[in-house]
Amino acid sequence: MKTLTLVTLWCLFFVPAFSQDEVIQGLKQALPSITDSPRYVDALNRISMLSYEQNTDSTLFYANKAREIARRIDYAGGIADATNNLAVYFDINGTSELALRYYSDAYNRYTGLGDSSNMAQTLMNIAMVYNTDGNSEKAVAHYKAAMSLGKILTRDSIMSLVIYNFLLQYPQQFAADSTDIYIDKALQIAQRYHDIRLLLAIGQLKANRYIQQGQRDMGIRLLENALAGGIREKLFFMSMDIIVELGDLYSSTDSAKAVAYYQQALVITQAKKYSSYERDMNNKLYDFYVARKDKEKAYEYSAALVQLYRKKQETDNQSGIDYITYALKDQELETIREKTVYANRLLWLEGIACLLAVVIITMLWRNARQNRRIHATLEDQYRRLTTTTTALENSNKNYARLIRVVAHDLRNPIGAINAITGMMMHSKSPAKDEEWMQLVEKASQRCLQLITELLATDFEIREETLCKEKVDVNALIQQAAQLLNYRAIEKNQRLIIRESPVSAIMADREKLTRVLDNLVVNAIKFSPDGAAITIMTEDTRTDVIILVHDNGMGIPLEIAGKLFEPFESSIKRKGTSGEQSFGLGLYICDQIIRAHGGRIWFESQPGQGSTFFLSLPK
Repeated sequence: MKTLTLVTLWCLFFVPAFSQDEVIQGLKQALPSITDSPRYVDALNRISMLSYEQNTDSTLFYANKAREIARRIDYAGGIADATNNLAVYFDINGTSELALRYYSDAYNRYTGLGDSSNMAQTLMNIAMVYNTDGNSEKAVAHYKAAMSLGKILTRDSIMSLVIYNFLLQYPQQFAADSTDIYIDKALQIAQRYHDIRLLLAIGQLKANRYIQQGQRDMGIRLLENALAGGIREKLFFMSMDIIVELGDLYSSTDSAKAVAYYQQALVITQAKKYSSYERDMNNKLYDFYVARKDKEKAYEYSAALVQLYRKKQETDNQSGIDYITYALKDQELETIREKTVYANRLLWLEGIACLLAVVIITMLWRNARQNRRIHATLEDQYRRLTTTTTALENSNKNYARLIRVVAHDLRNPIGAINAITGMMMHSKSPAKDEEWMQLVEKASQRCLQLITELLATDFEIREETLCKEKVDVNALIQQAAQLLNYRAIEKNQRLIIRESPVSAIMADREKLTRVLDNLVVNAIKFSPDGAAITIMTEDTRTDVIILVHDNGMGIPLEIAGKLFEPFESSIKRKGTSGEQSFGLGLYICDQIIRAHGGRIWFESQPGQGSTFFLSLPK
């Protein structure tokens, strides 16, 4: 069934209950009296739309004329309607690629206008082109998109058409208990707008529904009534589907009636030059007589089919190139028009730019007289700025002294912690408590060491400030992991150490421990709960390599280059459990490793974890 034939193309305008010819003639007679240009374009577009039943060339002629005038007066709605009518022309002539192109262009224009009703109708037309081409997946997707627009339509007349075509082409997309509801909804809309054609079309839907439910006689009566109404209203293009369906229904029970309907359809196709339908009807009659072994009749329709296909081939060879040429020229004209609009706008912009240049020159000339006074003011401000800078330098010195005072005062409570834990070590406590106290003692000793360095340093780590000694790297890693294991347990994580024999190195034990602490704490912070963090060692000819690997958040590319810079706000990210980041840890690591003559770097993929490498000379 060619569902395209019903209402693919009359969805822009609903025609009252009198013949299409009368409407077209009335519009043509009214054209000379229309003085308003947009209304004139609308009339041309309506004639173009209604002409497809009688003469598709008229559809093309009036669409082009409407678009030409609409472009000249910059009438966006008229351009959109004319573009849709061009799609109608190519749709009827079977040029689906060009039909889709113009339907899509019309849809984009209607979208820009916020015309939801015509957006729905173009989506429906695109769906029917895809259906004709056999692309059911895209057809159903566009039907569903058109149906979803029903909630926001400014007028709901188009929804009756969408429901009708969707039900006719893809009834399986509707639940059995909802089909009648949708048919009734379409019928109510058609009755509200008194649309004769749509009422006849819905009659076909209801007939099909009766036939599906086993009420064949009732369904056939409704189809015959719909056909009679279509012929009476001279809606021949719409009536073709009903005639073909009746012929198919009678083909198995009453061959005479079936042939009569097929021949009636053939007469209409030949009179109205519906080429694709004429081929279909000859093909049906050929198959009908072949099945009944009537060779003479079968040959008659076979010969007619051969002639039709030869004619189609000749037409395709000639008009196919014409269609493409038309589309290319149309695109060229559109490009030229856009360039002209652009050139005009550019000319206006150049004029405005010249005017602005004159204004700016005038202002500069007037401002030049004030330069001396401004210069004197700037000199005065410069003197004040110098005074302010001196005050800031003094403030910075006071700030540095304050840091040292705070660091000095911190020694007292931390020293008390160290003393208390030392006394607890000598008391008789369970073995586990003793292990905890050992860890607390080690942590407090390191705090004291850090504060001592803070008091003695100017915040720059250099090689001469290092206290180097022989360091067993594997033992240092074990010690650091033991202290940080309780941080990992809080997130149900595991610290895995994979040692390999490595050479001892000369290094500052405390500072190297600070580096390991920072890297492992970062791995814990940026890894999810239950993750594993691996620490490995490798021995090369000249260096010892330490690797800290995690499967956490990874490092985004946009911050990777700033990772070792101090106080860089863009690299401050929260951990997987909301832990705070201050942007100093990796900067300190880099300073310490550089002071040892080594190198620190990393490899990371966002979302796939990170690996940090420490290379230290033997």
